[in-house]
Amino acid sequence: MNEISLLSAFVMGLVGSGHCLVMCGGVASSLQLAAHSLKSWLVSVLYNLGRASSYMLAGSLVATLGGAFAKQNTTFALSLKFLSGVFMLLVGIYVMRLASSLKWLESIAKTMIWQHLVKLNKHLLPVKSYPRVLFYGMLWGWLPCGLVYSALTWTLQANSALHGALIMLFFALGTLPAMVVVGQSAQHLNRFLNHNLVRLAFGSIFIWYGIYLLIIATDRLVH
Repeated sequence: MNEISLLSAFVMGLVGSGHCLVMCGGVASSLQLAAHSLKSWLVSVLYNLGRASSYMLAGSLVATLGGAFAKQNTTFALSLKFLSGVFMLLVGIYVMRLASSLKWLESIAKTMIWQHLVKLNKHLLPVKSYPRVLFYGMLWGWLPCGLVYSALTWTLQANSALHGALIMLFFALGTLPAMVVVGQSAQHLNRFLNHNLVRLAFGSIFIWYGIYLLIIATDRLVH
């Protein structure tokens, strides 16, 4: 594995799970109501499995694309490492709520990707079967989210398509507690993750990790 560890992806998903509740929580809740004739726990499992599958597919595709270009140009490969460091800094700033450093990325993704994919939603409604729940999760896994797309930039320098998929899998696993746990427990988890000291601690880790990646990339570019 390279500088972007699976643990980093997991922590990023965990810390950003409060954001996931805002972005995807309403979709998941609406799905539970629409699929009232199905077992709720299985609906939750399949929805999140579909969401994670989309993340992994995107991770493997981006890793393959990044790897193909990196093999052709060493400078480009080091530039990807530099880019990963930049996005690590942006994630740290976002987690610490110092600025909305990822909003621009969500806007770009919404215009280029989501406005076309969301049209497929009409083919999955009403959600009356488990396969449709799975595909529904796969579709909404492409919902524009700055944290998701930041994690995807890390897969640009992954060692392989499998590594890229694993990075996104661990990111998805980090988001699961907030997405699966319901009721009062979810409120307690969200309150903990949104505590100023917790955000400051995790945000600082991402920022220092980003600085480390930038130093490594710059040193290799110079030498």
